Amino acid sequence: MRIGFTGTMSVGKTTLVNALKGIPEFKDYKFATERSAYLSSLGIPLNHETTLEGQTIFLAERVSEIMQEKIITDRTILDVMAFTRCADKINYTEYEKFINYASMFLEKYDYIFYISPEGIKAEDNGIRETNTIYRKKIDKTIQKSFFKYGGGRKWHTISGSTEERIEQITNFIQF
Repeated sequence: MRIGFTGTMSVGKTTLVNALKGIPEFKDYKFATERSAYLSSLGIPLNHETTLEGQTIFLAERVSEIMQEKIITDRTILDVMAFTRCADKINYTEYEKFINYASMFLEKYDYIFYISPEGIKAEDNGIRETNTIYRKKIDKTIQKSFFKYGGGRKWHTISGSTEERIEQITNFIQF
């Protein structure tokens, strides 16, 4: 099963993926978590400064994840699409072509769990963007991309504490 978490920065996606490592139903899964610090260290621009080349690397990572039979990841192709659309250095023609291509891979996920930023304060880890306007822009773009490119039964919104989110996830998933 391919399970991805989507949402803007600092909503607890990585924390949730790390918490799922202790759930017996997921003992045979691979877990993919935040790689932004590593990619930033390679000189790849992030957030609104990202480039088409940078987003291509992020897309390749997401596609390599969904090639796994059992994967839980703290980012999805929806996230890549949103950051591409909100980038200052990627023009309309480039992002439309890129997003249309990227969207073809969305069907590979068995479940996508969206986490809203409502009521969650952004934390500064030195890498992620903390600008509240940009954070909201990414969130709205993720939601619009989902509705434009589909997801059907695969998309679920989860909320609450980490424990409450885990309970919601295990209620949605058919083991």
